[in-house]
Amino acid sequence: MLKIIIVVLLLCVIASLGSGLVFLFKDTDKPDSRRLWYALGVRVTFATLLILAIGYGFYTGELRMGINAPWHGIPQQDE
Repeated sequence: MLKIIIVVLLLCVIASLGSGLVFLFKDTDKPDSRRLWYALGVRVTFATLLILAIGYGFYTGELRMGINAPWHGIPQQDE
């Protein structure tokens, strides 16, 4: 479940980045438009949530690195 949350948050960050790019080009002639700043705020919020989710995964052991990683093929037993 945590991995799904991480992927969704990553997709939200990418979508917010894309919307910010669109607002950057569309609102060049409107100096009072705040849509670009709102997109930046949303992106920072999603990125913070993403980092917190990854940190939570490492803290709880749902995510792991090193010799116990799933792509190494040989599961290590804790002693």
